[in-house]
Amino acid sequence: MPEKKHIVIIGAGPGGLCAGMLLSKRGFKVSIFDKNSEVGGRNRPIRLGKFVFDTGPTFLLMKHVLDDMFALCGRRSADYLDFIKLDPMYRLLFSDRAVQVYSDREKMREQLSDAFPEGSTGYDAYLKKEGARFEKLYPCIQCDYSSLKAFFSWDLLRAVPSLALNHSVFTNLGKYFKEEKMRLVFSFQSKYLGMSPWDCPALFTMLSYLEHEYGIYHVKGGLNQIAAAMAKVIIEQGGAIFTDTAVKSLIVDNKTVNGVRLQDGSEVLADEVIVNADFAYAMTNLVEPDALQQYSPEKVAKLEYSCSTFMLYLGLNTRYDLPHHTIAFAEDYVTNVSNIFHNKTLSKDFSFYVQNACVSDDTLAPEGKSALYVLVPMPNNESGLDWETLCAEKREQVLDIMETRMGLTGIREHIECEKIITPQAWETEENVYRGATFSLSHKFSQLLYWRPHNQFQELRQCYLVGGGTHPGSGLPTIYESAHISAKLICKKYGVVFGLES
Repeated sequence: MPEKKHIVIIGAGPGGLCAGMLLSKRGFKVSIFDKNSEVGGRNRPIRLGKFVFDTGPTFLLMKHVLDDMFALCGRRSADYLDFIKLDPMYRLLFSDRAVQVYSDREKMREQLSDAFPEGSTGYDAYLKKEGARFEKLYPCIQCDYSSLKAFFSWDLLRAVPSLALNHSVFTNLGKYFKEEKMRLVFSFQSKYLGMSPWDCPALFTMLSYLEHEYGIYHVKGGLNQIAAAMAKVIIEQGGAIFTDTAVKSLIVDNKTVNGVRLQDGSEVLADEVIVNADFAYAMTNLVEPDALQQYSPEKVAKLEYSCSTFMLYLGLNTRYDLPHHTIAFAEDYVTNVSNIFHNKTLSKDFSFYVQNACVSDDTLAPEGKSALYVLVPMPNNESGLDWETLCAEKREQVLDIMETRMGLTGIREHIECEKIITPQAWETEENVYRGATFSLSHKFSQLLYWRPHNQFQELRQCYLVGGGTHPGSGLPTIYESAHISAKLICKKYGVVFGLES
């Protein structure tokens, strides 16, 4: 570069930090602004006294993608992070049985044989065929779809038959497994995208396959340590991170983004701006209402969004005999899912997830105590539910069901501290549009070329990273979004990105 170009990044979430890490390594001046006091966005820590919780993501899938991002900066992730592989990966609780899910294939076959009449029949075919599907589809995830030309790439054309356009994840799994609960073992992962397995496109069957192929990991200290490690690399490479510094708006002149205006009124000019804020929030709050056409406030409101979540973070003065991860299914799972995604109403019988990371990591709570993370999928705020009124009632229901379904007798007596995030709080406190925790829905008409582009199509000198752009939600795909946007910026300025460029 004849001169050092300035890249301003809005938001120190996983995508913003990853992009900042990649670009600062390549000689750009990087400045990251975040409204929170710690980096990470929804990957940052929640600290309640001596208890530590992850705000959002609680396990790392496809660890090799993260490893690659550090390698592209000439670093080893293991020098910054202490990874713990979990096997069993998690426990699934049905009303009539429990299943331990392993990435060890022989142990998984044994579990399926013990839990289901059809046994492990279909498991090997599932691994083989979904593995082949993944091999064809993953190069498409890594592509940039800022122009239609990419849509007609050989990678995508050869992958089209693997998209299974007329199937959902749940119906696709019917090729391998007959029993509904058997399919749920391999389809509940649609919730990682905030979608129902009956609506989620079949191509996302790859999510469960990836767990079985690569396993899942915990990071000592919580996954928030990934964000802290990326921030450290950025500082080592000469970048700057400004916490407690909210961005008020983009500076836009004639459809060109020239920088950002901070909440205090000061302006920071830039050659390129990367938006790591929630996509729909950014479109409706960081630009003037008449600045956009394709993503005007009216059109953003018509897009389809993921579900939300009700979160309980509990600091307990005891430890329970619980696995690291537990997913409990509602007895009437179909009705619960329908209420969340279609009826936008609450269910008395609901599914939930509990992380008990202290069983693997003694840094998250004082000795003999534990930090429980509880997530309950909920309708997003299109529901119109009054969470200020409903919050206390839902808390009691969640604690009740944890006692009855998980055997956590007397849990209320052991709560030292707690924090709750409702769907409304996701919207008002975390700047998540409609409280849709997983951003835009991943239905097919909002994927690939039809998802907001990494090089944003409506404004020049503006790029997107995070779950609301291509390729979508989840830490590995968010890192890939940063990878794509960083390469586009490097290409614009003639900067060699790396060996694969």
